[in-house]
Amino acid sequence: MALLGIIGVFLVGATGLQQSDALQHLTRADWQVDDASGFSAPPTTQESSTLPDKWKPVELPLALPIALLSQAENTSTTTTRTTWIRLSTRGLHAGPGPLALYGARIKTDGTIAVYVDGQLVHRAQQSGPLWNSTRTPLWVQLDDNSVGKAPPREILLRLEHTRSAQVALSSLWLGPVDALRGRHGMRQWLQQELPAMLGAAFMAVGVFALFVWFRRRDETGYLLFFNLAATSFMRGLHFYVSLPVLNDWFAWLTVNSLFWLVMVVHFFLRQLHGRQLAWLTRGVVVTTAAIGIVTIPGLAIVQNTPQVTPLIYAIAALMGTAVCLVGAVSAWRRSTEGRLVAVGIGICVLLGITDWLLQNNFISPEGWYLGAYTNAVTFSVFGVLMYRRYMHAIGEVEQLNASLAQRLQKREAELEVSHRRLREIERRQTISDERQRLMQDMHDGLGSSLISAIRSVEGGGMSDDKVSQILKSCLDDLKLTLDSLEPVEADVLLLLATLRYRLEPRLEGTGVSLRWEVQELPALEWLDPSSALHILRIVQESISNILRHTRATEIRVATSFDGAGVSVTIEDNGQGFDIDKAMASSSGRGLQNQRRRARSIHGTVDWESRPTGTRFVLWLPLRREAQAA
Repeated sequence: MALLGIIGVFLVGATGLQQSDALQHLTRADWQVDDASGFSAPPTTQESSTLPDKWKPVELPLALPIALLSQAENTSTTTTRTTWIRLSTRGLHAGPGPLALYGARIKTDGTIAVYVDGQLVHRAQQSGPLWNSTRTPLWVQLDDNSVGKAPPREILLRLEHTRSAQVALSSLWLGPVDALRGRHGMRQWLQQELPAMLGAAFMAVGVFALFVWFRRRDETGYLLFFNLAATSFMRGLHFYVSLPVLNDWFAWLTVNSLFWLVMVVHFFLRQLHGRQLAWLTRGVVVTTAAIGIVTIPGLAIVQNTPQVTPLIYAIAALMGTAVCLVGAVSAWRRSTEGRLVAVGIGICVLLGITDWLLQNNFISPEGWYLGAYTNAVTFSVFGVLMYRRYMHAIGEVEQLNASLAQRLQKREAELEVSHRRLREIERRQTISDERQRLMQDMHDGLGSSLISAIRSVEGGGMSDDKVSQILKSCLDDLKLTLDSLEPVEADVLLLLATLRYRLEPRLEGTGVSLRWEVQELPALEWLDPSSALHILRIVQESISNILRHTRATEIRVATSFDGAGVSVTIEDNGQGFDIDKAMASSSGRGLQNQRRRARSIHGTVDWESRPTGTRFVLWLPLRREAQAA
């Protein structure tokens, strides 16, 4: 609507351009009509004095035949006529520079020729009955008016047309080119160039909608929008006079595209308000198809489309009015967008009616073809629809995002509660497992030693030193169990250092010296409290066996790394023993326990006994098989 308001301001301003004393407004003329046997090329020279003396005075603007053609004799059976219009330019002030002849509109369906003082200065001709456009203002630039040269005395217009053509001529202006160029440029831009730009912009958006429909075939609104833009573009072929379209097909396209446009708008309205309206749909489709068939060039159903164009346009106006009214009533309480489209098509129908009146000479030929701006109205209406839907889509996305954020926040809270529950369950399970391990270890180690000591004391067969030694072993077992709970961070050396701290007081009391020859080792990622206790007990058992059985005076503890694992080596300088015999006897239960514990942590133990000492090696893998997998 704002665009139409701006256009209205331009239309009013276009008639109020700067006046000049050198301009002459030609509003009086003489005219006559001659019969002809057909269209012919205008002669290069033509004086009004050589024509029949049938001149009649007339006021410009004039509209033929409604206003004056009925005054002419109509006794000939010829199909064409030549209308002559003579204008006197006496009183024009001579001045330097070229002169120009400007008229808002000259309408005919044949050749236009302009003579100045008998000389042909302008000629506009088409190969068929359609001229380049009634929307093209007349602009004829005359020869340079040199200093001392008299201005033209007379202008003669020759208009060829068929007998039934609606001929019209606006008032004319004669004067300097610079003084008239603004009037002509404004009329040309508002009547041709601006509608052409609007139609091209509408078509570009329609092509975009078509590509959107290719990806979203279920949304037929985009396809209807493309059809709307395409039919509006074809309806505006008047503004693209350079298109290589034959006259008959040009008329067929421009006439039928109006019906296609109304039909597409009807389907658009039907989609918006949701009512089928089968009776109106059948009527619109049948009417559109019938008009399209009877006006096809070459079928000879309608011999001359321009002759029946006013009737066809009247039918289009009635169909558009019906679609507008029924669509507005159907969408009144159903769709705001439907009401908006109905109002828009109503405005377009009114603009089209003014064009029909102007085309049929019911309105002065100096008026404006407002139907040229139906593209602007349609584009504005559907632009508002697109904007509303775009904003609605953004609102839905924002609501969906807010809903997803709430659901995500709720889900995160639920996951946090579940995570705390799982951590609590895991903590309780860890405590339970550790308690069970400690109970089992104390039962197998400390409990067994205490029971043996109690039985020996009760039987009276054990000396106090022996009982003391058993109790110290029990205390060592208890300390080792507690040490295994300390965090060693997968460091074997730290674990061995803890054992050294526990055993050195006992070694000092026995007179056995300890050589500590360890080196840096990689961390064992699988070293947990249970595995640490196994390692401590294996090493403790090895040192205890040395103290009890070998009579050694020196113990050497060393470590090494071979790429696949680490080794803990314990050597003494005592008397050796028969390993096979010890493993087979009941006294070799400690060696078997060492091997069992080593297997439980995927390690191995090995003994090498000589008369000069025994060498014990505990090998531990760097990575366990399950861990590697």
